[in-house]
Amino acid sequence: MTDRLSWRVLSTDAPEDYAVFRVARRTSQHPQSGAARRFSIIQAPDWINIIALTAAGEIILVRQFRHGRDHVTLEIPAGMVDPGEAPLNAAQRELREETGYTAPRWHTLGVVEPNPAIMNNRCVIYLALGAALTHPVDFDPDELIEVELRPLATIREALLDGEINSALMVAAFLLYRERIGGWRAPALNEALSLASADPAPASPDPNA
Repeated sequence: MTDRLSWRVLSTDAPEDYAVFRVARRTSQHPQSGAARRFSIIQAPDWINIIALTAAGEIILVRQFRHGRDHVTLEIPAGMVDPGEAPLNAAQRELREETGYTAPRWHTLGVVEPNPAIMNNRCVIYLALGAALTHPVDFDPDELIEVELRPLATIREALLDGEINSALMVAAFLLYRERIGGWRAPALNEALSLASADPAPASPDPNA
């Protein structure tokens, strides 16, 4: 069925560079009619999201201004994977830089595609256990972030009332609830049926 639905790429124009992503125009052929159509593809680095829990069972959240929606959002730590960087390394770096927290135990909750209709990247979602404040924050020049700790049990209400409403954050919490079995915080030494190693290869350079 996949082959019957797949469009054949006829040509791809040189992409236009917008710093954090590039936009390429592609001409592809309809698998049934044979008609050629033009599409715009956003070429972006892979992303990572982190659900980080302290030993006390609190979740680490961040508040920051988002220019696309023009307001302050409540999110989990997140960021981009640098070219040649493994997603797990990116997640550990972003948690440390954005919040000052590090964690001794990491698991992969899942991998989602942010918007496969127009984007070529993916988002790897991690669970970090036993997070503790060990470093000063190290923001990028265009970042200004406030860190907030909340009991994990309050997250369900924050999702349902829209306080946390970024689609990728909602997806992360859905995977957490299903993988862990509810809104509980696993013990640091608890055996979990989750991948403890990084399953995703290093991200290719989207500008290559």
